[in-house]
Parts: sequence; C-alpha cells; structure tokens
Amino acid sequence: MSPDRVLVVEDDTEIAALLAGGLTAEGYHVDLADCAAGLDQRLRDGGYDLVVLDRMLPDGDGADLCREIRGVGHDVMILMLTAKDALAEKLEGLGAGADDYMTKPFAFEELLARIAVLLRRAPAREDRPSRIVIGDLCLDLDTKTATRRDRDLDLTATEFSLLRFLAERPDKVQSRVDILKGVWGYNFDPQTNIVEVYIAYLRKKLDQDGDARLIHNQRGFGYLLSAR
Repeated sequence: MSPDRVLVVEDDTEIAALLAGGLTAEGYHVDLADCAAGLDQRLRDGGYDLVVLDRMLPDGDGADLCREIRGVGHDVMILMLTAKDALAEKLEGLGAGADDYMTKPFAFEELLARIAVLLRRAPAREDRPSRIVIGDLCLDLDTKTATRRDRDLDLTATEFSLLRFLAERPDKVQSRVDILKGVWGYNFDPQTNIVEVYIAYLRKKLDQDGDARLIHNQRGFGYLLSAR
C-alpha cells in the first residue's frame, strides 16, 4: 500500500520544516505550500488524504480557505493549526469545516496521534498504485527502489525522493523552488545549487549505455521527467 499523502500549508519556515521532516520520517508522503494561492488545484491534482492547514496565511484566513475547500466538494481531512487559543476561534475553525484543531506550540507526538485518528476516519479511497512507470523507468514506492530497462538503480534516499517527486508529475516542468520545497522542505537556502547537484547525480545513474535522457532542463523554468 502506498503511503498516505499529506499537504502542509504553513508559511512559518521552521514549523514547515519540522512537519515535513517529522511526517516524512513517519512514512507519510509530504508536500508543502506556504500560501493559499492555487490550493484548490493542488487538492484536485495531488490526491491528498489530509491537509495540515495554518490558520493565518499571508494571503488569507485559514477558516475562509477551509470553507472554500468544503464549498467545492473536497472531502479531504483537515487539521487546522493556529496560535489563537480562544474558544471562539476554535469553534469558528471547526464550523468552517476543519476536522480537528490544534494550537501552537504543540507536541509533535500529539500531532501524530491526531493525524492517525483523522486518517482512520477518512473517506474510503481506491488504493493508489505502488509503482510508477514512465517509459522504461519503474519506481517501486513500497520498497523505495527503481529500475530502468530491468537494471537496478543504486539510489540514495534523497535521490529516490527527487526522482519520485519528478515521476509523480510527469511531463510537467518543476521549478527549482518547487523541487526544494517538495524534496528538502524549507530548511535550505533557495540560492543553493543542491537541486542541480542531485539532478546531475540522477542523470548519471539513469542515463547509461545509450539510454535516452529522461530528466530534461527547461532553461529558466526548471526540470521535468519525460520519456517522450
């Protein structure tokens, strides 16, 4: 069974990095967003099981965003985080459609327990495939291994995470910032060249013996994985 997918919508970089690192270590697939913009499309495209939603975002109120999510029919579980601990604030968040509500600061162990409870209550869903196949490339999401033309690829954990991030978005250009957020979280300097370094590592392992290039560079925009 593929891991549950969690979208963390949090503009505080330290909290976002803590959540991304901790939840990933617990076996969840985690994506990050730092604002409300584009969230509806991300929910449509991402197949998320749960959203951890900050109450106060730079471009909107989490309660209003929660109402919008419910208003368009998304039934994803929502755990709202906030620095506001007044009862009226909690009731407003729950009334807006949040399934649970936690105040900051919080104990990470309690957050994990609440997420587990929410996921047990989540609507039944068709299980997602445990493999991603793009051309002659195959990723096994359960064993976290990859092959190309039946050749085992000796990937580090970070290399596999980067390859998976691109493979889950085939033929779509991903910017450096998107890749940094999706693979490394917020605790990296956006000016770092770590994306380029790991893309080079992956290409060296993917493209051997005359294999066609799978990872393409769209200059000025980012990278995409495509077998075309």
